[in-house]
Amino acid sequence: MKGFFRHSIRHRIMMIFIGLTSAVLLSVLAINNWWLEKYYIEEKRKEMEEAYSEIDAAVREKTEDGESIGDVIARELQNEWETWSQSAEKSSEGGAWEEDSENREARRGRPRADGDVSEERERADVSGTFDDSGEYTLLGMIRGYGDKNNINMVLIDSNTGATVLGAGRDSDYLVQKVQRYVLGMGARHATVLKKHENYVVETNYDSRSRSSYMESWGFLSDNRILFIMSMPLESIRESVDLTNRFTTYVGLAALVSGSILMFFVTNQLTKPLMRLASLSERMSELDFEVKYEGDSQDEIGVLGRSMNTLSDKLKETIGALKEANLQLQHDIEEKTQIDEMRQEFIANVSHELKTPIALIQGYAEGLGEGMCEDKESRDYYCEVIMDEAGKMNKMVKQLLTLSALEFGSDTPVIERFDIHELIRDILNSARIFMEQKEARVILEADGPLYVMADEFKIEEVVTNYLNNALNHLSGERVIRIRTERAQERVKVMVYNTGEPIPEEDIPNLWTKFYKVDKARTRAYGGSGIGLSIVKAVMDAHHQNCGVKNTEDGVEFWFTLDREEPKDELMEEKRD
Repeated sequence: MKGFFRHSIRHRIMMIFIGLTSAVLLSVLAINNWWLEKYYIEEKRKEMEEAYSEIDAAVREKTEDGESIGDVIARELQNEWETWSQSAEKSSEGGAWEEDSENREARRGRPRADGDVSEERERADVSGTFDDSGEYTLLGMIRGYGDKNNINMVLIDSNTGATVLGAGRDSDYLVQKVQRYVLGMGARHATVLKKHENYVVETNYDSRSRSSYMESWGFLSDNRILFIMSMPLESIRESVDLTNRFTTYVGLAALVSGSILMFFVTNQLTKPLMRLASLSERMSELDFEVKYEGDSQDEIGVLGRSMNTLSDKLKETIGALKEANLQLQHDIEEKTQIDEMRQEFIANVSHELKTPIALIQGYAEGLGEGMCEDKESRDYYCEVIMDEAGKMNKMVKQLLTLSALEFGSDTPVIERFDIHELIRDILNSARIFMEQKEARVILEADGPLYVMADEFKIEEVVTNYLNNALNHLSGERVIRIRTERAQERVKVMVYNTGEPIPEEDIPNLWTKFYKVDKARTRAYGGSGIGLSIVKAVMDAHHQNCGVKNTEDGVEFWFTLDREEPKDELMEEKRD
């Protein structure tokens, strides 16, 4: 069972899913470890370049109007303080922090349309983030980058050395750092990321805080304002670590939950496959009664119905093969039997012809050599030759008749005739032979008895029975011929007194050339074919024949279909 599960489709699907999920998870972790930090740094570098571009554009716009950046920032700081003070006073008086829209529009000096300024913009305006035209102030822009992107920025007037804009508690340190950078003082651990015409973006290791920073420093496009922007890289590394841990937890949870889900899914998929496997195993054992009973329309259902069709086809084909095999075996047995019969026939014919041919040859040679000088001897020799030739002629005729009957080329001609009259005619024809055998023949026949058969072939059957009885007479030498009437059949029986037939020989009496006593048979010239002809005639009529031993003799019998004449039927009705 373990080996089966190891090689099952369900196990392979589970292993493929777990392997793919694990590979994806490991790939994501590897990508995060190797490239996520670099990607973050590259994106932060772009943000610093963007910040420089926007701040430089704002400063250039102010300086083109003849304003000093220091004055602009001081004015914006003053506006912020005043705005905050007014807001604090209104809050202390219990009023709302917003001004009514008419006063606010009048203070801004611009008309107000409905929906023109959002609530968020108006709230941000309180802190001085937007100027009168609705654009970001320079101070608001710098603070926005600081809050949003964690960028500390310091602006220094290079002519006076005064700090135009500081960065809180790190302002003095950043001022000193950028001055050393400009003057090229002190040892630096910097890696330049991008160098521009007026500024450079690089990463530096700060030995004071033992931390790495991304810094952009240089001059704005007016070549007067010196700036430095600083961003800690530790937050990036922390973000990468958090991302990796979160990805690991999520991946493991997805792997476990997906594996459980795949377990049930594959179980549902493999159950019908297992049923099909069991079905195919029973089909391999030639059990074609089992059928796939599913009604699904997917590939498994198509396969199951195809197996049902295959089962039916195999059942039909194997059944036809069995029938063909049985027929082939029957044909082989029949051919073997025919070969054996042919060999036996040739041997029997050779045996039967050997004696008369030898006698004919011997007597003919004696006549030719003049051994019989007197007429009486010559007549005896000629009589023996003619007698043996007659026996051979009779045997050949019997063989031809038997062959025609056995191969169906001599089909019986069914007609209506009186069996009693036929028997009387046969007895009249054999009267001389019966007298020679000193036989007393008794016919028990009252009135006509009509049957449906081939009269000529039935005559041959009765003649063979009569000759067989005459040739085996002994004791009282009585032959009794009688008939029995049934509703649809007539049974004709020929009895003779004599020695009984051994029981072991009775089944073989109907075989060609079979003789119970070959010496005695030779005495009356029998060849063992007569009873075979009787059996062939009865088989052609689809009737029965047989023999039985009695107390003082033997009785042969055969049956025929009965046909009552109309006048006899009427007489029976009157009686």
